[in-house]
Amino acid sequence: MKAALAALPHLPRDDDGPIFREPWQAQAFAMALALHERGLYTWTEWAAALSAQIESAQAAGDPDLGDTYYRHWVAALEALVAAKRVGSEAELARLRAAWDHAADRTPHGQPIVVQTADFEAI
Repeated sequence: MKAALAALPHLPRDDDGPIFREPWQAQAFAMALALHERGLYTWTEWAAALSAQIESAQAAGDPDLGDTYYRHWVAALEALVAAKRVGSEAELARLRAAWDHAADRTPHGQPIVVQTADFEAI
């Protein structure tokens, strides 16, 4: 894990490891780690995908204040999943819409749980 963290120099962290401001950030981190552990991509591929997302966002005007880092993380994860043909762009859009619907109906501070109805609402 330390080698993986070393490959991600911009990852928000303290002496104990990664830090997250929101639960979804920890979930995105865990998903990326789980897919790496399952062999979907190498850490080199992950670092390249994340760097590409950050560079693209900066070119589009992202001031890189640290508050968008995990949004880039999710975008890199989506790009790798699509590139590896694990899920199509349409399926990722469907999942993203269901997640957004679930987030909209979830009271602040509560865990977001995607349900069947969230897919039917889109």
